[in-house]
Amino acid sequence: MRATENRRKLVSLAYPVYFELLAGVTAGIINMIWVARLGGEAVAAVAVATNLENLLLGVILVAGSGMTVLVARARGAEDPVAMRSAVRGGWTLWAIVTPVVAVGGFLCREPLARLVLGGGEDSSLPLATGYFSIALPGIAVFFATNVIDGILKGTGDTRTPMRLAMLANGLILALDPLLILGFGLGVRGAAIATMLGRTVALACGFIALRRNALLRQAARAPLDRTRPLGSDARRVAATGLPMSADFVVRMTGALALVAIVARIGVTEVAAYGIATKAMYVATMAFYSVRQAAAIRTSHLLGTGHDERRAIGRQALLLAGALGLAATLALLTAGPWIMRAFGSEGAVAEAGTLYLRCLGPYLVLLACFIALGGVFEGSGGSPALARITTWGVMLQLALAYGLSGSGLPGICLAMAASMALQCAAVARMYRRTALPTIADRDSSRPKISAAASDDSAPDNRLA
Repeated sequence: MRATENRRKLVSLAYPVYFELLAGVTAGIINMIWVARLGGEAVAAVAVATNLENLLLGVILVAGSGMTVLVARARGAEDPVAMRSAVRGGWTLWAIVTPVVAVGGFLCREPLARLVLGGGEDSSLPLATGYFSIALPGIAVFFATNVIDGILKGTGDTRTPMRLAMLANGLILALDPLLILGFGLGVRGAAIATMLGRTVALACGFIALRRNALLRQAARAPLDRTRPLGSDARRVAATGLPMSADFVVRMTGALALVAIVARIGVTEVAAYGIATKAMYVATMAFYSVRQAAAIRTSHLLGTGHDERRAIGRQALLLAGALGLAATLALLTAGPWIMRAFGSEGAVAEAGTLYLRCLGPYLVLLACFIALGGVFEGSGGSPALARITTWGVMLQLALAYGLSGSGLPGICLAMAASMALQCAAVARMYRRTALPTIADRDSSRPKISAAASDDSAPDNRLA
């Protein structure tokens, strides 16, 4: 019965996260579709800008992921004081990090554009610089939205972040043709459309925060005067930093792998780039299970119940099933997937072969990512980040050595590295022991049972 409940909770938490992540990828695709009408230089400018934004996401994950875990733990402990401290610490990190990235990035927009374009001086440089002049100041909105997402997910509400992402994407879809082509703003229009869509979603996000019963009760809780603001920020950072490092390491490894694939040939690079985009549709499902497992684990540990093993089993079953489904889909639909992205000839053949060889890697990746959520939710993410770092380094070394076998060799390197990472995290999982949970201070006000009930209706946007 308990297994069924954990599985049901994981699914209910995970599927909105998946659609939220999918919406984020869709926003970049929407921009690329409209910018493509302006020529290859414009596409290159927007593409490199989007890649940079993906890397910057790892910066704010320190606050967003850290708050998700701490807010979920406070919710389980029915401790509004701890919840208020976690929220305050997360916003403090946002206030520290955002000016550095937004202002510093704007002032350095031209050398930054030259760096991500490989130091070239072609016509893409002014286009990328123009995009950065809008997008980098707008990173403040992007970061704030991620902080709100982290807070809401910690309260058990994953549906509102999904709705906010869909709202932003709907606005981008409507504004892109108007600003890019209608007003003739080009790539700047794409950046403005993205920022406006996110700004409206951010405003709705603040409304959702005010309407959340748990957060309203936490806002009324007395501040713990013995803990300064800096202490709250450090606690959130210490919790979220390993998760942020895990993300940045994987993103960096993916970029480095492109350079190794480039040794094989231009055709393989094009095929790898297209096939990787298709693969992300599957991997986002794995990450949604990971977030759900982290939220569920944190919440139950806050209540004093250690169900990491049970949650881990259900997460593995769910993610493993998703990995197998993705494997079968890529195996059978590989040629149609490549054609859907406009590839043909040698590129389509190479991409189809790559997709069909990904199966073992995808299943192993699904299990590793999903089980990682249990460690994120219970404070074991530093060890997880170390496993990821060594795994990515091994993957790159193996890929370099096996690149002579073409894209199948790259797939073999990825699968071998992931198998070792799975073995390491499985060993951690088997050694899982009951964590020490501090006795709750009976003098602290408790979050009401009605407000903390997982079955309570979700707070919805107006």
